[in-house]
Amino acid sequence: MRFRYCPDCGKKLSSRDLGDDKDVPWCDVCGKPWFPIFSTCVIMLVHDGEGNVLLLRQNYISTRYMNLVSGYMTPGESAEEAARREVGEETGLEVRDLEFAGSYWFEKKGLLMIGFLARVDRSETHISTEVDSCGWYAAAEAPDWFILSGACRTRLPTFIFSASCRRCKSPCPCRRGLRG
Repeated sequence: MRFRYCPDCGKKLSSRDLGDDKDVPWCDVCGKPWFPIFSTCVIMLVHDGEGNVLLLRQNYISTRYMNLVSGYMTPGESAEEAARREVGEETGLEVRDLEFAGSYWFEKKGLLMIGFLARVDRSETHISTEVDSCGWYAAAEAPDWFILSGACRTRLPTFIFSASCRRCKSPCPCRRGLRG
């Protein structure tokens, strides 16, 4: 969100160049900048360490494709804490190992997405009310279940599924530690 009025005093903001930052919304009354703000989300590829990934069905997002576990960070929470919390809330599973996978800007929603690989012990899931169903899939088959376009399909899982593994001679998750 780009501010047009000062959140403190309500006056219309002007624009000011601040060093490397050009065209920053500025309050002449309060004498301070109001940089644009945006929401930050975490997105996790949940796996069992044996070559299987957990995908969610959330009908409010898509009735055709599966989703990764994801959610908004809350104030005061680290990205790692948010990742563990979201996996627990949406699946009922506890994260054993968490590895940073990358981040990207999701233009369509104006969100910063912070991605992780989240290893869990495979056990019975207890899904939240925002999840319609979930299931375990072989990692090599999982890309077929993702939305065919969009940031989640093209950004986070690509580094796992796209390159051929030297050991397996095919697209394989083992090179990123999803197996053994």
